[in-house]
Amino acid sequence: MNILSRKNATLTVVTLILVFATHGSAAAPVLPNPILFFLGPEYAQVNGKQITRYRFDVLNKDEYPNDMFAQSPDLPPCGANTKAARTWVDVYDQSGKRLNGFCALGKSTDLNGIWFALETDVIPPSYIYIELNDRKTNTKYKSNLSDTTL
Repeated sequence: MNILSRKNATLTVVTLILVFATHGSAAAPVLPNPILFFLGPEYAQVNGKQITRYRFDVLNKDEYPNDMFAQSPDLPPCGANTKAARTWVDVYDQSGKRLNGFCALGKSTDLNGIWFALETDVIPPSYIYIELNDRKTNTKYKSNLSDTTL
């Protein structure tokens, strides 16, 4: 066997090994980006201050498996919470400023309780978006921009 034939044979074997190795591994399912929409304001008093809580829901929350929100003590904690969820949700204004975060949602339907709050006399950003950060797969899902008014 000449040197060119050996190189071709080696290349073929390596290619087959790579094909079989990647074919057998389970890939993470492809999930859609969240579709965020505004539910409405909620008014409250916290520590003597009047606040407005801007409440949101995710239209396609049922497309996310509940195991994405399972307690994950094997991942870094969220402050003192050592059983934080696998997936964290962060709320941002349209310029990327973080407004709030959720690290302990227990199931996908809990995405109906996303919010951020401001003192009532503060004008909210025109639009916000959320990011779901699946810490197990290191995958982020970014939503659409959603209005903050009805």
